[in-house]
Amino acid sequence: MTTVLGIESSCDETAAGVVRGDARAGRGEILSNVVFDQMDLHSAYGGVVPEIAARAHAEKLDVAVDQALNEAGIGLAGVDAIAVTVGPGLIGGLISAVACAQGLALGSGKPLVPVNHLEGHALTPRLTDGLAYPYLMLLVSGGHCLFLVVRGPGDHERIGTTIDDAPGEAFDKTAKMLNLGIPGGPKVEAKALGGDAKRFALPRPLMDRPGCDVSFSGLKTAVRMVRDGCIADGGMSEGDVADLCAGFQAATRDVLVGKSKRAMARFREEFAQVSAPGFAVAGGVAANAVLRAGLEEAAQEAGFAFVAPPLSLCTDNGAMIAWAGLERFEAGLSGDMVPKPRFPLAGNPMTGIWSGKRGAKV
Repeated sequence: MTTVLGIESSCDETAAGVVRGDARAGRGEILSNVVFDQMDLHSAYGGVVPEIAARAHAEKLDVAVDQALNEAGIGLAGVDAIAVTVGPGLIGGLISAVACAQGLALGSGKPLVPVNHLEGHALTPRLTDGLAYPYLMLLVSGGHCLFLVVRGPGDHERIGTTIDDAPGEAFDKTAKMLNLGIPGGPKVEAKALGGDAKRFALPRPLMDRPGCDVSFSGLKTAVRMVRDGCIADGGMSEGDVADLCAGFQAATRDVLVGKSKRAMARFREEFAQVSAPGFAVAGGVAANAVLRAGLEEAAQEAGFAFVAPPLSLCTDNGAMIAWAGLERFEAGLSGDMVPKPRFPLAGNPMTGIWSGKRGAKV
């Protein structure tokens, strides 16, 4: 059995976790999973401020590591390797974590394993449920939206992505437009509980086009236009806010469920020999109960086993980085320790409008 310490600080969670397991068995044991969020630091700004996040990571990383090791009941000498997120993410936070991991490795003599943050999410269903390769993954978070065929550590094929905004970003911007505060996703979900999802006619972008790519920029704009219309008519009531949140959430669900059905059909064509295929969802937006229910129903209809990690493992955490590091360590995969704000996960990076001015993002 291999034991790995994982360190994560790519955005606004400072996290460390210890995981033990055997990658061949495909399921691990979480010995500890410590997460410090920064909501109080960023709430006044309506979103994450990179410089504030970086300073908070530098202050908390050693505390998170020490607590994770103590909760796991082992010292640094008891781990076989140290895994750390090297990208993608905010450069200040990545530098803080890499420096921390390098110091720990230098002092302990333990090997370092660089991990792509997105692979941490993508392999979480292996940690929690032992999902067998290959499987289909929807990675849906604040900064990313990817449909992946996961064949193994370091072996991923992208079959769909967002051409503009990620759904988590759209949730956050919707919450900001409606003065709901942060984190945006849970705030919108809570408001939507009492709303009428059919009151406002919101678009379902790209559903009229083939393929698995998604878009949320137009939906976000439509929300702003509805909000502005309500304000012009006398102001936003609590009912207006609830109905708009419900409508936005329903539109996001419809797009992701519809595109997931296409991705499952494509997976079936490519892997006809897989008798019991798996469809997994991970990332912060995967914590949304309405989205989970829609995806689970779609998976059952298509004959896929649906896997969604516990809510605590949907958002950024150290245990997922430890597990991805464990799988990479046992597979003998290497990489450099240079922090990368942009770090494509799949071997078929998108080009053109998907890549951005500075190259492929994911």
